[in-house]
Order: sequence, then C-alpha cells, then structure tokens
Amino acid sequence: MIVTIDGPAGAGKSSAARELARRLGFRFLDTGAMYRAVTLAARERGLNLADGETLAKLVAEIRVELVGDRVMLDGQDVSSAIRKFEITTAIHYAADNPAVRRQLVEWQRAAAARENVVTEGRDQGTVVFPDAECKIFLTADERERARRRHADLATRGETIPFDEVLANQRLRDHRDESRPVGALTKAADAIEVSTDGLTPEQVVDTLEKIVRSKQ
Repeated sequence: MIVTIDGPAGAGKSSAARELARRLGFRFLDTGAMYRAVTLAARERGLNLADGETLAKLVAEIRVELVGDRVMLDGQDVSSAIRKFEITTAIHYAADNPAVRRQLVEWQRAAAARENVVTEGRDQGTVVFPDAECKIFLTADERERARRRHADLATRGETIPFDEVLANQRLRDHRDESRPVGALTKAADAIEVSTDGLTPEQVVDTLEKIVRSKQ
C-alpha cells in the first residue's frame, strides 16, 4: 500500500508521515530530503546551482539513500547538514530542474517497490504515485507554518529572524505552486487535512484513521 502526503512547506508533513509510518509498520519516504541532498552535494562541490545542465550531470553521478531516519549522500550521513537554512533557501534549483526531478522520481518509485510506504512531498499523489491507494493533502495557516520552521531552526542553533523565515516560505510556496514540472497541487482524490490547532499526536491520529479506512 502507498500512502502519499503532499502539502506546502511547514505543514508538518515529515514529522507526521514519519510517525504515521511507524504506527502502521510502513516504510517512511522523505522525498524532500532527496532534493536537499542534491542541493548540499552541489554546494559542497562549489557548483553553480542556477546551471541546469550542471545539476543534471551531478544527479547522475551521486548516490542518495534513505536508511531509516538517516539521509545518506554517497555513503555519508547528511541528515543534519541538509536541514540548514542555506540549503532550504536554495532547494528550488534542484526542485525546479526537470532532469533532477526525473531522476528522483525514479529513486522514489524504486524505494517504494514491493513495500508498504508512507511518502511525503509536493507531487507524490499527482506525479510520482498517481495510483496510490490513499492520498492526503496536509495544510496549515502560513504564519503557523513559518512559526514551526522558525522554532525548528532555533533548535538547530540557527538564529533567523521570523520575518525572513516567513518571506522565504512565501517565496517557496509561490515556486512550488508555479513549478512547470511537479508543481504543488492537491490531487483530485486526496483528502485535505488542516493541522491548525492540532497537536502532532492529534494530526497523526487523524491520518491513521484515514489510512485504516482505506485498507
């Protein structure tokens, strides 16, 4: 069974999807981490992220793996490094690149082959797994999403002004929604869930009920 969870940045997709997968005994697939890993790889090599051909060549050379809760880039654990603000603000170069998206879609489908999976991202229910048995679209108020991101950065030791986090999020939302390939769109058969006013446990409780009703 494949469960897709799509939605805008900061809606709580990753944490909810990870816990939902744990409860169900499914594999968790953090597709956003893959794009972050590609971005980190480009940064580490000093590549021009705006050069589409260079990124396309890079993604064909590197190896990104999701091993449990760890994100591995060419065999090295980059789980923390990919969450830095500088990676978040530059991820759109990889996400907007058609060649990068094609490669990552292949990785994502291969990772879900013959397994029960909870996968989260922007285009999981529309592009990557259009035939998924259960599709969820997770949302939240934009200021609430920015507050969550701001708090998450603070716990990682990054002091970024809230207004900067909010402005960056609005820019990401616009890019996600207007991307020519893999744009953020609610699938016609997706169930929308707002996380406003809900505790993380309540969010997962809601998602678990939805999934089990589809089994």
